Amino acid sequence: MDDFKTRAQSATHAMRAVFPPTPCMRNDLLSERFAADIWLKREDLSPVRSYKLRGAFNAMRKAIPSQSVFVCASAGNHAQGVAFMCRHFDVRGVVFMPVTTPEQKILKTRMFGGDNVDVRLVGDYFDASLEAAQAYCAQEGAHFLSPFDDEDVIEGQASVAVELETQLGHLPDHVILPVGGGGLSAGVRSYFGDACGLTFVEPAGARSLAEAVAAGAPVDVSPINSFVDGAAVAKIGARTFEHLKGVSPQSVIDLAEDRICGTIVEMLNVEGIVLEPAGAMAIEALGEVAGQIKGKTVVCVVSGGNFDFERLPEVKERAQRYAGLKKYFILRLPQRPGALKDFLQMLGPQDNITRFEYMKKSARNFGSVLIGIETDKPQNFPAMFQRIDDGGFTYTDITNDETLAQFVI
Repeated sequence: MDDFKTRAQSATHAMRAVFPPTPCMRNDLLSERFAADIWLKREDLSPVRSYKLRGAFNAMRKAIPSQSVFVCASAGNHAQGVAFMCRHFDVRGVVFMPVTTPEQKILKTRMFGGDNVDVRLVGDYFDASLEAAQAYCAQEGAHFLSPFDDEDVIEGQASVAVELETQLGHLPDHVILPVGGGGLSAGVRSYFGDACGLTFVEPAGARSLAEAVAAGAPVDVSPINSFVDGAAVAKIGARTFEHLKGVSPQSVIDLAEDRICGTIVEMLNVEGIVLEPAGAMAIEALGEVAGQIKGKTVVCVVSGGNFDFERLPEVKERAQRYAGLKKYFILRLPQRPGALKDFLQMLGPQDNITRFEYMKKSARNFGSVLIGIETDKPQNFPAMFQRIDDGGFTYTDITNDETLAQFVI
């Protein structure tokens, strides 16, 4: 453990020639809400808006000069971190990305890497990109940079812990960490050991750490929900799990993807902080540990802020649905004069129609209508549905039907 701490401190010192420490900032809003001293470790303010350049830097500095070509497969933050470091070290990088990667991420990877990086688009999914990257490494003798399952990467990510200890001037009482492949959480846990409490947070649709802890070894939890793209990993790394093995099952929690969206919206609207879904997980997890942290110093690691604003309407939609402020249902509307007027009179003063679309226009006696209703309080909906029932209308609530929602919402 002491040897790991020494190496993590050495890596952190070396990083200062490339980028400054990311801020560790006290958040008054959250501190008041949870009656604790809440700090945010702002990895979204790194040069590439995530912590990923830390591990890339440490792995690359150890491989140079014996290696001059570095390869990775990524559709997001890892690609940008590797590209940034290839340019810094003036080495060649080859980044394999799925063809379906958003153009914004491709452009940012090329921007960070400049002439040092070759971006290759291969396959519709990450697995195809990974296979191509590994085949290229075998053929060319290049160095493959894993996004998490690499001891040097884990050591580099531990620099987050080194910095926050220095910035606070003491050890925090509790640290909340997002978990994907496990590189960040493995590094921080190995640095702090049992000196402070740790909570590990996963998206509900990709519980790779929780399942690994239960099984005693990494297991594949496919298929996964990819919405929290920075943490949606089907199988935690073998090396990272060696560092995380033995954590209490109670310290590993998961959050519904729609619930995380509420934090993204609040942080943007209230604090002016742009977070990607994975970057919001540690903050949202405060509600799960509220009883444990009162009066304590707590650090939430905000892992990244590479958020594509084209996703904002979807994020807001998900947040409202989770909070119970928006519902969708299919109404069976009688085809008679005054039927629509009768229905509209059943809505309350705060019930706003956000979607109204005839689904079947050929029915003779009834028409199916897709309706979206937004309100200001969740308790408005039971009263509204009661009025609809009393009015004799038939409807189907499809708000939480994910399969149907994909097609009609």
